[in-house]
Amino acid sequence: MRAVSPAKTLLQEPWRAVPVLGITQIVSWGCIYYTPVLILPLIAKERGWSIAFAMGGFSVGLLISGLISPYVGRTIDRLGGHVVMTVGSLAGALGLALITVAAHPVMYVAVWMLLGAAMAANLYDSAFATLGRIFGAAARRPITALTLVGGFASTVSWPVTHVLLETIGWRGAYLAYAAVLALVSAPLHAFVLPRHRALLAPPPETPDRKPATVLPPTRAAFLLVASAFTAYAFVPSGLAAHLLAIFTREGIDAGTVVWIGALFGPAQVGARLVEFAFGRDIHPLWVARFALGVLLCAFVMLAVFGFTVPAAAAFALMFGGANGLVTITRGALPLALFGPVGYGRLIGRLAGPFQLMQAAAPLAMALVVEKLSDSMALGLAAAFAATGLVCFVLIRRPS
Repeated sequence: MRAVSPAKTLLQEPWRAVPVLGITQIVSWGCIYYTPVLILPLIAKERGWSIAFAMGGFSVGLLISGLISPYVGRTIDRLGGHVVMTVGSLAGALGLALITVAAHPVMYVAVWMLLGAAMAANLYDSAFATLGRIFGAAARRPITALTLVGGFASTVSWPVTHVLLETIGWRGAYLAYAAVLALVSAPLHAFVLPRHRALLAPPPETPDRKPATVLPPTRAAFLLVASAFTAYAFVPSGLAAHLLAIFTREGIDAGTVVWIGALFGPAQVGARLVEFAFGRDIHPLWVARFALGVLLCAFVMLAVFGFTVPAAAAFALMFGGANGLVTITRGALPLALFGPVGYGRLIGRLAGPFQLMQAAAPLAMALVVEKLSDSMALGLAAAFAATGLVCFVLIRRPS
């Protein structure tokens, strides 16, 4: 039998889902989630709003995303990602187009509510639910492969957004991103994403293979998993909205800050590549514990060495690597602990509090920055990371 090349395998069902979702994750994260840190201060300045209010719109979007995520997960279980994620892409395109004319505060908040629904239907949680539906219990490696590609979102988004802002302004940037969502992501989701659904029945028991033991998702383990990821959610959300601005206020020039931020993506991808190559036999629980340990070391390093360019660059690399691993475990750990049955619904239940915390983080960080200091804001993020690590330590694997 002639061997099938890896490239050909990626173009066939069900593995075609990985490159398709990889492209659309870069687009969705890059167009909606990573742009506020650069664009919303410009909107606030032009319209006479406070930065806290402008970021508050983004927080409202994340709040809506968290509230509807359980429904999105259940709908993906039932209808498939090719339906839900297509609608999400079109909603995102409409929201980005409308934000350019949303001069009234009420309209501005309403547009972010629409964008929040788009994020719920487009970002990693919906992609993980889609892969769980397609691959079943074998979804860990596709999830890791997807995050390898999706990790380039910030690396692409921040430099491209910086260039667009200098050439066509923030309105032109958002209209260009709306076109990409409508003309690239939506067709890929609708026409190219596989509609395959895995059989969820467990494989037959053999003498050399015992049936997998999983935990019921209503036990304390689920609460600890939800608490760990919810606590961690404060860190990437708060830092994505404020880290580059903090580095700039602390004396690093704007151009250098953008490229420091661009290190985040390759660090994510590098960590995920290592996990993909060597982490197959390592339980996702240990991956999560290691990642948060590295992240806490990064906060300590920044506190010790201050806001120098080398320290800021090292922080971006360590933060990116840790976030890359935690993102994998958000999809892989629930699968390993609780099994594939109802996986989309489970991911939605975990995504709800995760995204609610994401919604609160940018505003909370803004208030701490304005009332106290940048260092106190980073200390708050470190405290949430430590809380997440404690929860992961307390989780026990099924015997």
